[in-house]
Amino acid sequence: MPRHALVVMGTAGAGKSRIGEALATSLQIPFIEGDAFHPPKNVAQMQAGIALTDENRQGWLLALAAQLRDARERNRGVVLTCSALRRRYRDVLRSGDASIRFILLHGNTALLRERLNARTGHYMPVSLLDSQISTLETPSPDENAWSYDAQQTPEEIVNAIIVRLHTETGHPSP
Repeated sequence: MPRHALVVMGTAGAGKSRIGEALATSLQIPFIEGDAFHPPKNVAQMQAGIALTDENRQGWLLALAAQLRDARERNRGVVLTCSALRRRYRDVLRSGDASIRFILLHGNTALLRERLNARTGHYMPVSLLDSQISTLETPSPDENAWSYDAQQTPEEIVNAIIVRLHTETGHPSP
């Protein structure tokens, strides 16, 4: 069975955690919630409605790259969630594992805003969505990324990813 290293990326409200967990379960590999690695200072800043700077994100991205590196060194598959909004952020993640596949979840602003308004228990306020949307740099063709519309059901997205992974590797679905 091939080792899959996947980063589910996108803005807040795109469904990264839900898709990431379901994908990891389907592939029977570990799931890492990238938001859990934000230092308390970053969380407090976002709770206050202040967008993170590149400097704020650097330590967080390095911690996530270390998780990817560890999985690679142990020859384990992994699904990690991270907004990965800019190419330079994705480059930091690739420093942990150059073979990672990015899974971009994108949706229209109304859908993302609706999801964020319905979400409870998360520190990311709706007020930062516009900042994330304007920061997002869609992965270029050389970045090993697949894109999925967040309006699809989680099952549709996960199934499409699984089929694509197994078509690419030539291995049957689990």
